[in-house]
Amino acid sequence: MALRASCLCQGIAIEIDGPVRNMLFCHCSMCRKAHGSPFRARGRVRTDDLRWVRGEDLMRFYESSPGEHRGFCSVCGSNIFTRFDARPQELGLALGILDDDPGGRPTCHVFVGSKAPWYEIADTLPRHEAFPPGYAPPQAEPGDG
Repeated sequence: MALRASCLCQGIAIEIDGPVRNMLFCHCSMCRKAHGSPFRARGRVRTDDLRWVRGEDLMRFYESSPGEHRGFCSVCGSNIFTRFDARPQELGLALGILDDDPGGRPTCHVFVGSKAPWYEIADTLPRHEAFPPGYAPPQAEPGDG
């Protein structure tokens, strides 16, 4: 069964036919600013697993880092997903847009060295100054393309 996701104004709706992987909480300053919150809850999905229900024409993108394009609804501003030039086969999904339970849960906090000073992490999940060991940030791999 597909996971449903949508933006605040309901202009954008997508379905995801595969797993949401690598869920985490990112405290970097870009995620905080883009989401207007102390952190971003995010996971990864395969591009081929995403199906547009409506609103693809409402998507706008901002290149926040070289090769990373944060996608948002042009009507309500909801963050939808991040596209990666180096890994076009996957997207960074903003978990807040999910209308259904993805089953998994975020497993750690990343970039805690730049977390908002007014926010205290209150759970016992592992904390990392950058990405956790073994986590592969989006980058080109042999055979991608």
